[in-house]
Amino acid sequence: MDTNNLNQITDEKMKYLRLLAKEYPSIPSVCREIINLKAILNLPKGTEHFMSDIHGEYEAFYHIMNNAAGVIKEKVDMIFAERMTPRERQELCTLVYYPVEKIKLLKKQNVVTPYWYKINLKNLTELAKFLSSKYTRSKVRKALPPEFSYIIDELLHAQPDEDNNQYVYHEKILDTIIDIDSADAFIEALGRLIKRLAVDHLHIVGDIYDRGANADKIMDLLMNHHSVDIEWGNHDILWMGAACGNEACIANVLRNNIKYNNIEILENSYAISLRSLTLFAEKTYPRMKPMEAALKAISVILFKLEGQIIMRHPEYDMVDRLLLDKIDKERGVVRIGDREYALNDKYFPTLNEKDAYTLTDGEQHVIDDLKTAFVNSHMLRKHVRFLYEKGNTYRCYNGNLLFHGCIPMTEEGGFDGMKIGGQIYKGRAYMDYAAKVARRAYFGTMNQSDIDFMWYLWCGKKSPLAGRTMKTFERTFVVDESTYDEPKNPYYRFYQQEEYCIRILHEFGLDSAISHIINGHTPIKVAKGESPLKANNRLIVIDGGFCRAYQKTTGIAGYTLIYNSHGMRLKAHQPFESIAKVLSENKDIESSSNFFETETERVMVKDTDNGKVIMDTIHDLELLLAAYRQGLIVTK
Repeated sequence: MDTNNLNQITDEKMKYLRLLAKEYPSIPSVCREIINLKAILNLPKGTEHFMSDIHGEYEAFYHIMNNAAGVIKEKVDMIFAERMTPRERQELCTLVYYPVEKIKLLKKQNVVTPYWYKINLKNLTELAKFLSSKYTRSKVRKALPPEFSYIIDELLHAQPDEDNNQYVYHEKILDTIIDIDSADAFIEALGRLIKRLAVDHLHIVGDIYDRGANADKIMDLLMNHHSVDIEWGNHDILWMGAACGNEACIANVLRNNIKYNNIEILENSYAISLRSLTLFAEKTYPRMKPMEAALKAISVILFKLEGQIIMRHPEYDMVDRLLLDKIDKERGVVRIGDREYALNDKYFPTLNEKDAYTLTDGEQHVIDDLKTAFVNSHMLRKHVRFLYEKGNTYRCYNGNLLFHGCIPMTEEGGFDGMKIGGQIYKGRAYMDYAAKVARRAYFGTMNQSDIDFMWYLWCGKKSPLAGRTMKTFERTFVVDESTYDEPKNPYYRFYQQEEYCIRILHEFGLDSAISHIINGHTPIKVAKGESPLKANNRLIVIDGGFCRAYQKTTGIAGYTLIYNSHGMRLKAHQPFESIAKVLSENKDIESSSNFFETETERVMVKDTDNGKVIMDTIHDLELLLAAYRQGLIVTK
């Protein structure tokens, strides 16, 4: 728009400019902001870190957060390679990762002296200064730990002068920090700053919950992170559904956590008592061990509740999953399709074969008790609200498409979806619809269909979060393991081919020449030669096996993805031993880096989503400047 002809501006735009004038009330203030924003556009983009399928593995997750997937070690090696031995560099890294614990250990070893403090304060300051160089001074100031913000700001922006006055000044600052016994706290503050500067934004591409024991601790970490988004995984949506009061989701959560021996997260973290379930289970299955009885009891309840949802929703097309009514208790078999299969258990005292999907009074009491506990858990509500606040079914971010599971596809390679209320939802429209219903289920008027859909998103045949037909019943009760195979959506066949990935990227309005799909959900079997890079690098799968239960199959302990101004690279991580090993032996996670896409020119802020917002703001400020100069808006 020609800023010299403001007469063409609409009344609405002029109203907006008058509002903008309240924030920038003078010509100098507008000019300052334009200069500032144009300078920001020409800084390198911040580092993005992508993680997926954490599955409650808190220690490994916490460590990779602390070492920024190896970014901090790389910077330490870059700066100090010629001044420090490898062991000294690793010791410095450990100090950054776990400053409180490392100092405590070194004090026991009588290593910590005033000289040790002085050297490490200087090294940490140098590292922080190097990492801060790609950000504006304003952004760095906002990241500074408040208790030492002024002092750190002074140290980071030291400039040499002819008489070395600045050097003496900063030496005196460090000496004083040590003399007044503030060095421990100052090192901790510098460590926090370094970790924050190393990664500008964190993406969690689904599945924080289940299998591992400490998803609640991971949620607490994420809630304190400075910049994060979440793409919901099917295990996340399961807990969200439970918080919405979906009884089948509640039963699934119970079953998963009893199966993986993780009941502490329920009882200790979320204050959800299992008393009614365990009492009912012991009474109903007296010959079984208590937790085995509880697992069987909640499994039967689960299949009854799932059956009720399937019968309420023929549009789900899941009648083939109605198997309880196909059980012959006397013969110990179940009919699946046109075949009968032997059951590993004939004892089903709560199953009425003529009315298979109605809960007994005892089962109803159990699920009512659990539902009350889930819906009223303060800590669970807090975590689930955060998942809604930061999460979605997918996200387009800096030209890349992020989602956990799949974009449902037909056998022919077209987009597949659901017909709901007379309307068919496919591709992006289906993902948007799923997110809309998920929000209504929690924040809306508690419509039963919306709440039921949360369960469908967990395990439905065409759920974009699940991507496969789950065989929970077969894996629980059927002897023949050939029934355990869980057919995947055709997406997982087509995502190997670049043309289909390009079609998906176009569906979401992205430029296929430079964009990527970043996917989680499916463990990469590295031990069998499988690669996380698909379709000529258009698609990257970053679930490499964080979950310990998968590591024998995958042969690796997780992939994470780094995208900085130089390009994209995968970080392959070996199994994490323990934080204790890191502290005592400086034993970091062993990670290998694959720079699979290098930019010919550095990616700058102007090339990012935020850059587009800044350019729009600059345009508006230039209009405001013209309005001031032409007298259409009066300066203050």
